[in-house]
Parts: sequence; C-alpha cells; structure tokens
Amino acid sequence: MPTTAKTSAPAEIDIASVLTEAETRCKARGARLTEKRKQVLSGLLHSSTALSAYELVDYCRDTYDYSIPPMSVYRILDFLAEQHLVHRLNLANKYIACAHISCDHDHGVPQFLICGQCQRVEEVSIDTSTMTALQTSVENSGFQLASPQLEMDCLCNDCANVKGRD
Repeated sequence: MPTTAKTSAPAEIDIASVLTEAETRCKARGARLTEKRKQVLSGLLHSSTALSAYELVDYCRDTYDYSIPPMSVYRILDFLAEQHLVHRLNLANKYIACAHISCDHDHGVPQFLICGQCQRVEEVSIDTSTMTALQTSVENSGFQLASPQLEMDCLCNDCANVKGRD
C-alpha cells in the first residue's frame, strides 16, 4: 500500500508506522483493519484538514484508482471512530484522524481548533479539571452535557500572519 498521496501530510507524521499501530490496536480489540479501512484512514492521515466522506471517496479514486461508494466510506468511518482512530467533527460533518494513534499514554478529552480561513484542524487535549468546571457550569445552567467534545473556530498563526500583512 502506498504511503504517499496527492494531499499534503503534516510533516511530522510517519504514515506507515501510524497505520501499523492502528492495525495492532484493532487486532488487540478483536477487530480487523481491512485494506479499504487503511486507505480511508490513510486519506485522513495525509490531510491537515478534516475531510467529508465524499472527499474521501475522491481521495481513494485519485490515489488508488478505484471508487468506494459513499455509504461504504460512511461505514468505514463509523468503524474507525468506534476504534478511536478518527474523530467526527460534528459542526462540519467531517472527519479527522486521531492525533494520538501512536501514543501509548492516556490523553484528556479531545478538542479541535479549526482555522476558519484554511480549514486546518489541530487536536488538543483539555485538562480534566477544566472539563469538570465546564460540566458543572453546564449543569448549573439547567442543561446536561451531551458530548464533551469542543470544536473551536480559530485563526491559525499562518493565516493570522497573512491577514496582518493585508
């Protein structure tokens, strides 16, 4: 399976080793990371922006020279999310590879910084005490937190620097 693609991968990611780790994690959970699942995950790993199922259909067609039906991609994304290999960005209805696939330690609740200009997404962890305070605030307001995932509309430094020069 190729580990290069036409989209630009974040420079610090070793795609082949991340895919190997993802396969190992799936096996440990009694699940199988099939070739098509690897290819969809590879598309997300190669991208610094979140991708929709249809963008992943295009990625597979352009990179692997065959088409996966959109419904199959959605099922693959559901599987990858169940295995904690990808995250669904609810507001954009797009997906991003988990930044911690190759880590062997626990992380806080994942939060996403999304550049409104270039659409780059960065996964960060928020301290559990901050999340506890947020949960308390939500409950004190008469609501129940349905999901602790936060998606923050931001401007990355690269785009802010360009904007500052205008």
